[in-house]
Amino acid sequence: MTDLAPYQDATTIQRVLNTAKTIAVVGLSGNELRASYFVGYYLKRHGYQVIPVNPRETEILGEHSYASLSDIPVHVDVVNVFRAPDALPGIAREAVTIGADTLWCQFGVINDEGNHIATDGGLTTIVDRCLKIEHARYVGRMHWLGFNTHRITSVRTGLQ
Repeated sequence: MTDLAPYQDATTIQRVLNTAKTIAVVGLSGNELRASYFVGYYLKRHGYQVIPVNPRETEILGEHSYASLSDIPVHVDVVNVFRAPDALPGIAREAVTIGADTLWCQFGVINDEGNHIATDGGLTTIVDRCLKIEHARYVGRMHWLGFNTHRITSVRTGLQ
């Protein structure tokens, strides 16, 4: 079993969230019902430049979708991975090659080889964490379904 502790440090997660501007989402789906779409939408809504990486799509969330990380013409701060764990070593190699700063692996995307490739290549590596949930946790926007609707609250209104 993988020791995930070094890949889930709260201080590291906060630093990445506070310094990143550009996030390439590998496996971002154009299907609004998929978790990757919801996360991409949330990140874009919160001011990040979201770059879809999906060879089957031409545009997602109003942004050009690239076939691979190496096709992206701008610097990528975070590579956020929504792919099967066995795809991670190749994605990690590509993230190192393009000079990304961080490899962020969503829930269940756990692959020791990929983690070591990224870490040995100088990338900050975060594993088995959802970027949207961590952002909501540290920015203070953790609400029902991820939206701040002001309809559900723990604040009592005076009614007992």
